[in-house]
Amino acid sequence: MSAFETFGVDADAPRDAKFECGVCWRVYDPAEGDAVWQVSAGTAFVDLPEEWTCPNCDAPKARFMALGVETRG
Repeated sequence: MSAFETFGVDADAPRDAKFECGVCWRVYDPAEGDAVWQVSAGTAFVDLPEEWTCPNCDAPKARFMALGVETRG
């Protein structure tokens, strides 16, 4: 499976997995949360609100890709 096929894959990712925006490459790190959206540290990517978008470029969650996570294919 190529990296491009992993966009939006989040349900199987570990809760501490980091996700990278496929548009601007900003990384969402659950350990840090998101100050722009007032998301508390410790919030997993899968638990972000549906309306959450990249705080840097406004890309939707579906444009994020899990970093360092093996996907089943």
